[in-house]
Amino acid sequence: MQLILASIEPYFLELLSVVITAMLGVAIAFAKDRFGLEIEARHREALHSALMTGARLALSRMGAHGSNSAMIDAALSYAHMSVPDSIKRLRPSENLLAELAESKLSLAEAEKHMSPQVEAR
Repeated sequence: MQLILASIEPYFLELLSVVITAMLGVAIAFAKDRFGLEIEARHREALHSALMTGARLALSRMGAHGSNSAMIDAALSYAHMSVPDSIKRLRPSENLLAELAESKLSLAEAEKHMSPQVEAR
Protein backbone atom coordinates (compact mmCIF):
# COMPACT_ATOMS: atom_id res chain seq x y z
CA MET A 1 0.00 0.00 0.00
CA GLN A 2 2.84 2.34 0.91
CA LEU A 3 4.49 1.65 -2.40
CA ILE A 4 1.32 2.58 -4.32
CA LEU A 5 0.89 5.81 -2.33
CA ALA A 6 4.53 6.71 -2.83
CA SER A 7 4.29 6.14 -6.57
CA ILE A 8 1.14 8.29 -7.07
CA GLU A 9 2.14 11.05 -4.62
CA PRO A 10 3.96 13.20 -7.24
CA TYR A 11 1.00 12.99 -9.60
CA PHE A 12 -1.43 13.77 -6.82
CA LEU A 13 0.58 16.83 -5.74
CA GLU A 14 0.78 18.06 -9.32
CA LEU A 15 -2.97 17.60 -9.76
CA LEU A 16 -3.60 19.36 -6.46
CA SER A 17 -1.44 22.33 -7.50
CA VAL A 18 -3.34 22.62 -10.79
CA VAL A 19 -6.69 22.58 -8.96
CA ILE A 20 -5.54 25.20 -6.43
CA THR A 21 -4.16 27.41 -9.23
CA ALA A 22 -7.46 27.15 -11.10
CA MET A 23 -9.43 28.01 -7.96
CA LEU A 24 -7.22 31.03 -7.33
CA GLY A 25 -7.68 32.15 -10.92
CA VAL A 26 -11.47 31.95 -10.60
CA ALA A 27 -11.40 33.79 -7.27
CA ILE A 28 -9.20 36.56 -8.68
CA ALA A 29 -11.41 36.94 -11.76
CA PHE A 30 -14.51 37.11 -9.56
CA ALA A 31 -12.95 39.76 -7.31
CA LYS A 32 -11.76 41.79 -10.30
CA ASP A 33 -15.22 41.73 -11.88
CA ARG A 34 -16.95 42.60 -8.63
CA PHE A 35 -14.66 45.44 -7.65
CA GLY A 36 -14.42 46.67 -11.24
CA LEU A 37 -18.20 46.91 -11.43
CA GLU A 38 -18.35 48.74 -8.10
CA ILE A 39 -15.74 51.24 -9.26
CA GLU A 40 -17.60 51.74 -12.55
CA ALA A 41 -20.86 52.25 -10.66
CA ARG A 42 -19.23 54.92 -8.47
CA HIS A 43 -17.91 56.72 -11.55
CA ARG A 44 -21.30 56.51 -13.24
CA GLU A 45 -23.05 57.83 -10.13
CA ALA A 46 -20.53 60.66 -9.84
CA LEU A 47 -21.03 61.61 -13.50
CA HIS A 48 -24.82 61.64 -13.20
CA SER A 49 -24.63 63.66 -10.00
CA ALA A 50 -22.25 66.19 -11.58
CA LEU A 51 -24.49 66.56 -14.63
CA MET A 52 -27.52 67.09 -12.38
CA THR A 53 -25.68 69.68 -10.30
CA GLY A 54 -24.46 71.39 -13.48
CA ALA A 55 -28.01 71.45 -14.86
CA ARG A 56 -29.38 72.95 -11.62
CA LEU A 57 -26.60 75.53 -11.58
CA ALA A 58 -27.20 76.47 -15.21
CA LEU A 59 -30.92 76.77 -14.58
CA SER A 60 -30.43 78.95 -11.51
CA ARG A 61 -27.92 81.22 -13.26
CA MET A 62 -29.64 81.52 -16.63
CA GLY A 63 -33.26 80.87 -15.72
CA ALA A 64 -35.83 81.39 -18.43
CA HIS A 65 -33.46 83.68 -20.32
CA GLY A 66 -30.89 81.01 -21.18
CA SER A 67 -31.14 78.91 -24.29
CA ASN A 68 -31.40 75.17 -23.91
CA SER A 69 -28.09 74.61 -25.67
CA ALA A 70 -26.30 77.17 -23.48
CA MET A 71 -27.60 75.47 -20.33
CA ILE A 72 -26.58 72.04 -21.66
CA ASP A 73 -23.11 73.40 -22.44
CA ALA A 74 -22.89 74.84 -18.92
CA ALA A 75 -23.91 71.50 -17.39
CA LEU A 76 -21.32 69.69 -19.53
CA SER A 77 -18.64 72.17 -18.57
CA TYR A 78 -19.45 71.69 -14.90
CA ALA A 79 -19.27 67.89 -15.25
CA HIS A 80 -15.93 68.06 -17.08
CA MET A 81 -14.50 70.22 -14.29
CA SER A 82 -16.14 68.28 -11.46
CA VAL A 83 -15.53 64.63 -12.41
CA PRO A 84 -12.82 64.42 -15.08
CA ASP A 85 -11.66 61.03 -13.79
CA SER A 86 -15.14 59.55 -14.15
CA ILE A 87 -15.43 60.82 -17.71
CA LYS A 88 -11.97 59.48 -18.49
CA ARG A 89 -12.80 56.07 -16.99
CA LEU A 90 -16.27 55.68 -18.56
CA ARG A 91 -15.31 57.22 -21.94
CA PRO A 92 -18.81 58.35 -22.98
CA SER A 93 -19.12 60.10 -26.32
CA GLU A 94 -19.75 63.84 -26.30
CA ASN A 95 -23.12 63.16 -27.92
CA LEU A 96 -24.10 60.83 -25.08
CA LEU A 97 -22.93 63.36 -22.49
CA ALA A 98 -25.01 66.06 -24.20
CA GLU A 99 -28.08 63.80 -24.16
CA LEU A 100 -27.55 63.03 -20.47
CA ALA A 101 -27.14 66.74 -19.72
CA GLU A 102 -30.33 67.52 -21.62
CA SER A 103 -32.16 64.87 -19.60
CA LYS A 104 -30.81 66.27 -16.33
CA LEU A 105 -31.82 69.76 -17.40
CA SER A 106 -35.38 68.55 -17.96
CA LEU A 107 -35.36 66.96 -14.50
CA ALA A 108 -34.00 70.15 -12.93
CA GLU A 109 -36.72 72.20 -14.64
CA ALA A 110 -39.38 69.78 -13.39
CA GLU A 111 -37.95 69.99 -9.86
CA LYS A 112 -38.05 73.76 -10.01
CA HIS A 113 -41.70 73.78 -11.02
CA MET A 114 -42.67 71.22 -8.39
CA SER A 115 -40.84 72.72 -5.43
CA PRO A 116 -42.67 75.37 -3.43
CA GLN A 117 -41.54 78.89 -4.16
CA VAL A 118 -39.91 80.58 -1.17
CA GLU A 119 -40.73 84.24 -0.88
CA ALA A 120 -37.84 86.63 -0.40
CA ARG A 121 -38.09 88.67 2.80
